[in-house]
Amino acid sequence: MAKQSRDDLKSEMHTDFSLPPIHMWGDYEAQMNWLEQLDITAYDFPYTEPLLKVSYDDWKKHATDLSELDGVSWFITNHIGEVLSSDLDPELALEEVAQLSREAINKCLNLQSSVIVKSTQGIWLASPVVTREHSETFAVIGCYMNGIEASSVAQMLVRAAAQHFRSCFYKKFETLFVSDLLNIQKQAKREEHRRSMLFQVVQKLHDKIDVDSVITEVFERIEEMYPEGKLELLMSQDHPSRNPRVKSLQLQGQEPEDYMCVRAFMEGRMLRKDNISDTGETLIEIAVPLIGKQSVYGVFHMIILQEGIEEIDLQLIGMLADTAGTAFENAKLYEQSNILISELRLINELTKRLNQSLKLKEVFKFANEELLSIFNAEFCCITQIDEESDIFEIVSCNVPSLSREIFPKDYGFAGLVFSTREPIILSDYKAYGNVTSRLMDETDSRSMIAAPLIVRGEVNGAIILAHRSQRFFSYENYKLLQVLASHIGLAIANASLHAEVRKMANRDMLTGLYARHYLDDAIQNFQKSDVNGSLIIVDIDQFKQVNDTFGHQIGDKILKQVCAIVRGAIRKSDVPARWGGEELAIYLPGADVDKGYQIAENIRRRVGMETEPHVTVSCGIAEWKHEDDRVSVETLFYQADMALYRAKNNGRDQTQIG
Repeated sequence: MAKQSRDDLKSEMHTDFSLPPIHMWGDYEAQMNWLEQLDITAYDFPYTEPLLKVSYDDWKKHATDLSELDGVSWFITNHIGEVLSSDLDPELALEEVAQLSREAINKCLNLQSSVIVKSTQGIWLASPVVTREHSETFAVIGCYMNGIEASSVAQMLVRAAAQHFRSCFYKKFETLFVSDLLNIQKQAKREEHRRSMLFQVVQKLHDKIDVDSVITEVFERIEEMYPEGKLELLMSQDHPSRNPRVKSLQLQGQEPEDYMCVRAFMEGRMLRKDNISDTGETLIEIAVPLIGKQSVYGVFHMIILQEGIEEIDLQLIGMLADTAGTAFENAKLYEQSNILISELRLINELTKRLNQSLKLKEVFKFANEELLSIFNAEFCCITQIDEESDIFEIVSCNVPSLSREIFPKDYGFAGLVFSTREPIILSDYKAYGNVTSRLMDETDSRSMIAAPLIVRGEVNGAIILAHRSQRFFSYENYKLLQVLASHIGLAIANASLHAEVRKMANRDMLTGLYARHYLDDAIQNFQKSDVNGSLIIVDIDQFKQVNDTFGHQIGDKILKQVCAIVRGAIRKSDVPARWGGEELAIYLPGADVDKGYQIAENIRRRVGMETEPHVTVSCGIAEWKHEDDRVSVETLFYQADMALYRAKNNGRDQTQIG
């Protein structure tokens, strides 16, 4: 549009303000009424500068009749009078321009009305731009007119420019507001979609009770939301997975690009890094820890184009990873609880069956067979230490060449377990090379787990399981063996204690000889298989007088001396017992009365020479033969007792035959 001349400005201007046509009223007016009520307040003024600049440019574009007048230069300021945009001629004296424009702006702001400031070359005009509701000045629009005198027409011109600018400003303001509403609505829909998807994912994840299913579900959901992203999961070595997209997280010696994943794992928080691709595109790399309430299990590593993701998406991925971490932990705990239940059932059954036998040989044999079955091991070796000789004895082994072998207590893995009291797990025996083991060498085994057998708080032996494959035994096997070893140790302790109790019940506490009931049972058993046997009854002469003279302690001492002589004078197959008081009984299986007489006389002579204080003994002998009428134990004792009675009556210190 051609610029108007300065003369045209001197004529009176008449503006025709007309209402919109009636057919535009009604619904349109009702729909747009809420926009016309929008306004800014003094709190918004500091933030309107960008909008003022955009509105000024828009005003200049639409009000060309005003903005392009010949000799007129326009400017716009903010609410405190700072000039934001200006068309002032740079050839004007700078100091004068600054002074006069500032004077016009300040007067306008102070008076809250249009003002005119005269100069030698023209006039400065400024008019306030006010808000809709409270008419607060939020901007000043003004101009410099070269060679024009002050007039009411000029003031009307500036006021009209202010009104037009105000309309342009509120149009931009309303457009911005509506645009924000639409963006908020769009963002709300996206957020609703994200939340709906997150809710569905949470439901699905918490329905999973399998670890791999949880991981697969997370992969599918993230790939569904961000199909162009590259996703992988780095897991710690304690949690291997069959999913090919799950890789091992190396905490040491990692590549530079993996360092962020290690940091995210160690610090337990999301990390982000921006990279530039080979094609010049911006890539976002994130590392999100898979974390539960108890531990960090791994790290999600994702790379995606910056255009394909927003900040709120990063929050969503973080929430998804948190949910996945909890679901993973729950699934892991479920699996572990099932394993634990299975192990408890196994332990309960094993313990029950172990306790059914109170014989050590049966306990060792059963434990060996069960351990081979439970762990699918190829070889099992159970060793026990002999406290008297300080050596290890192999008490149960499915390798025949090692059965009943003995070793020093510091030899092999059994010696290592004994010295450290700690279990062992070995992935590759040949690569280890620090300990020599005949079991591993003779069977060519590579994998091994061992646990100490602890009986009454002390290491009594070791259990060793072996397999010819490398890395055959898992850490769960290692832990389970420790538990089973403790129960096997308890079974061994029970069997040993039972044997000791039986021994105590069958022995006389003072003399160490067998008790009378044991001797009775032994004679009955011998009579079932032997063809003959002899019984000697030994009685210390005048033992009551010894007790009265020297006291009961000396009497017990003499009794022990006599018992020691008896044990030294008989055969290993003979059964010595304390028959009662100072009377001893010795059964000689397979011996006739002549052999019995020789042994009895040997005992009698040695007692007379070796006891201190000096005592003598009397002996009675009885014999039974297979061809005779059945001789009961009671009859045999009666005959020997009658022979002893004759020895006593004939002067003591002698042997009589029944």
